[in-house]
Amino acid sequence: MIAGASYTFWLCFHAAVLLVVLVDFFALQRASSPSVKRAASWTLLLLALTLTFASYLNWSQGRQAALEFISGYTIELSLSIDNLFVFLLLFGVFGLASADQRRALNWGVVGAIVMRGLFIVAGVALLQRFAAVEYVFGAVLLYAAIRLLLQKQNHAQPAWTRWLVREKNRGLSTFWLAVIAVELADIIFALDSVPAVIAVSRQTFIIYTSNICAILGLRSLYFVLADMLHKLRLLHYGLGLVLAFVGLKMLLAHWIDVPIGISLAIILGIVALFTAASLFTTPGARSLSGKQ
Repeated sequence: MIAGASYTFWLCFHAAVLLVVLVDFFALQRASSPSVKRAASWTLLLLALTLTFASYLNWSQGRQAALEFISGYTIELSLSIDNLFVFLLLFGVFGLASADQRRALNWGVVGAIVMRGLFIVAGVALLQRFAAVEYVFGAVLLYAAIRLLLQKQNHAQPAWTRWLVREKNRGLSTFWLAVIAVELADIIFALDSVPAVIAVSRQTFIIYTSNICAILGLRSLYFVLADMLHKLRLLHYGLGLVLAFVGLKMLLAHWIDVPIGISLAIILGIVALFTAASLFTTPGARSLSGKQ
């Protein structure tokens, strides 16, 4: 056993991840431009595989593990949707064509898998050694929640990308600067998402697998939502409430025990409510890519 699961489990899981990555990176990228229909079909297939894995956890580890996995997956996927705004802006800043966007996202997915693994192992290890870290993580989540709730517009260029733009103007490779920007964005996103998932589960293999399953669908989800992200203008408020909820859950865990089933219902309810509010209240506006 390692990190709460057998060696066979880790081997099979990573073999499946490698297979998905290879199919996604090569077999699905023969077309000169990404097809929304193809990206949507691949996204739905990955969702089906994720739910199948959750069913396996329910059978092998019990209902608690399955609910923790789904909660972690929901949090990570929801935050990833909001983070797609940043990717769209970055690709606009660097003027990447569709083919280069796919390549940059490929590198971003691989980098995210590696970095999330390191962040998760480090985060769980810190919690096991120093109980007070739980309050630090809770405070980080509350800060992130306040930042999102006070954010009026999530279409602004991140300040930390300005130096990369200066390097672009000096003639350095636009593509690799975009890749660096995506990798830096992955690190920044992990600072919010990893503590959030740790708030709903302390099992390393649950935290890790839920994060990886969400990340695997990020590239295809980008091409599905690229021209409708502007419609999700209220989603970041909902994500702020989700982060506030899991942050308070972590801070008050010694006094208030919220069952994982209730936590999952609250998280899903908040995301669904603000997604619906965005879609049904957004006025006709131009998308970030300039299309109607």
